[in-house]
Amino acid sequence: MRREHDSASLIRPERPAAGHLWSLFLGLGLLMIGNGLNGAVIGVRSGNEGFSVFVTGVVMAGYFAGFLLAPSLVVRMISSVGHIRVFAGLASTASSTVLIQAISVIPASWTAMRFVFGFCFAGLYIVIESWLGELSTPATRGRTLSIYMIVTMGGLGIGQYLIAVADPNGVRLFITSSVLVSLALVPVVLAPTARVPAPREPEKVSIRALIGYVPTGVLGSFMSGAAAGVLLGLAAVYSSRIGLSILRTAGFLIAPTVGAILFQWPIGRLSDRISRRTVIFGVVVIATALCAIGALLPNETPLVPLVMFGIGGMMFPLYSLVVSYTLDWTPDELTVGAAGTLIRVNGSGALLGPLIAATMMSRFGSGWFFWTMAVFFGVIATYVGYRLVSKDAMPQEDQHPFVPFPARATNVAIRLISAPVKATKVVGRTVVSRRHERPPSLDL
Repeated sequence: MRREHDSASLIRPERPAAGHLWSLFLGLGLLMIGNGLNGAVIGVRSGNEGFSVFVTGVVMAGYFAGFLLAPSLVVRMISSVGHIRVFAGLASTASSTVLIQAISVIPASWTAMRFVFGFCFAGLYIVIESWLGELSTPATRGRTLSIYMIVTMGGLGIGQYLIAVADPNGVRLFITSSVLVSLALVPVVLAPTARVPAPREPEKVSIRALIGYVPTGVLGSFMSGAAAGVLLGLAAVYSSRIGLSILRTAGFLIAPTVGAILFQWPIGRLSDRISRRTVIFGVVVIATALCAIGALLPNETPLVPLVMFGIGGMMFPLYSLVVSYTLDWTPDELTVGAAGTLIRVNGSGALLGPLIAATMMSRFGSGWFFWTMAVFFGVIATYVGYRLVSKDAMPQEDQHPFVPFPARATNVAIRLISAPVKATKVVGRTVVSRRHERPPSLDL
């Protein structure tokens, strides 16, 4: 195995200090604030510049296309030059793309820059996730992943809300986003870290094979990704098209992330106590109803942000439920590969979702921002409802613990969930963990 080339990686602390983790989380938070602000500005500014909804959908989908392409290439880059250099190069490039967006306001340029921006952010996540995986222990991985999710969603929401601090038609918000991404270099590059081996792509499990084990997981991952792509990619576009003020747009954008943070753990804990499939069904039924309500409510009503709060509170925990449900049914030796395939399926949905929604919004009106998400959730609800009445659920005691998995995490984060434990005990200084035993039957 090739070793890290950076001098900072030659020092291995005896114990991973909490300060090391928090420096990485600080860098992640700054990245996500810059990311959220950039997406919000692009969404609002595109309408002000006269871009059609479909063109804007293509621009926003560029981010998810770059995100899908990055993992295998970035892993090879890390093997060649090391984590710190890759992080510095990608952060600098991402920061520069935002400035190019400010000076070249045309759809082709914005699409290309969003593609590069998404590529860079996937690589930045890989670097941070590698360090988090190395600094975490089996006993702390669940907590680390939970904090990772909260920082990711919290930073994204704060960034989206920052759109209210300046005129989106100027360059100030672009510059602010660029500065935030650049500042993320400081805590990450200066963080004392352990020697981190270069990440490896997990052994691949084909989509066909994964469908054979857990079709509910594959369908749920794709459709939840499509809905999340619509919400993250077109929420600012929708708010701009219906004429919301900048302040109301900020509240509209941050509401789903607040809901995601508040509902993640209650929904997760409920899924540990009753059939996880039943919880998934309940979540998607509620999400479908909320989307329909959002489409039918008058644009000027203050209830719309409340609806967005509820949609976010259902949507983002849904992906974590799907990941956990898939791990419940996948054989132990295929867990890592299955999770990697699930991430790619979710990313493919996130790429196609904004394109489909933008097409529908262009032809039938802005209300299809909500109706498209309702259709995606409705497909999951219909299929899972059928499974509930036709197939027995897994016994609750055989389920894995709930995994709060961030929607835009990469394959490297699988290290943090690849060894879920049923019980842990300490023998001397050795931590002994036991995985759940899975039943021989499949979710067919």
